[in-house]
Amino acid sequence: MKKLPLLLWFAMLSTFITISEQGFAQVKKTNSEIDSLSKPYHPEANAQKDIDSLVILAQKENKNIVIQAGGNWCIWCLRFNNFIHQNSSISRLLNDNFLYYHLNFSPENKNEIVFNKYAAGKGEEYGYPFFIILDKNGKVLTTRESGNLEAGKGYDEAKVLAFFNDWVSKK
Repeated sequence: MKKLPLLLWFAMLSTFITISEQGFAQVKKTNSEIDSLSKPYHPEANAQKDIDSLVILAQKENKNIVIQAGGNWCIWCLRFNNFIHQNSSISRLLNDNFLYYHLNFSPENKNEIVFNKYAAGKGEEYGYPFFIILDKNGKVLTTRESGNLEAGKGYDEAKVLAFFNDWVSKK
């Protein structure tokens, strides 16, 4: 008789362990889409130094700068990066008219000083990704959320082209 309660206790314990392991397995499950996309954000980068270098280059090339704020943790940030590289019309427009930078926001590096300088509070307001357009002298021309550029699980070519065309430098 004493073996029955002991067996029952072991059965309940093994059931709890099995349920716990299944729960943890779901939490640790990887996102295959995120894993498959290029990671353009660099938490280790000195963002202000990078932007300062882009301003010097932008002055030489008479181009505006697009800063895409986000992180490698953000599926929409990675989708946008993939979209602009896969879409030849958008890729051409960006290469011909802009310098492009991915400003990292992540637990490893929130780039608070840089965000406060160019787009204070916009991450909370817009979510990620969002865009900061600088002129060739590093002055903020506009900031823009990305949600209204979306179409399904991607982005709308016409809306993205219209947005970037609005900020091509007048040469």
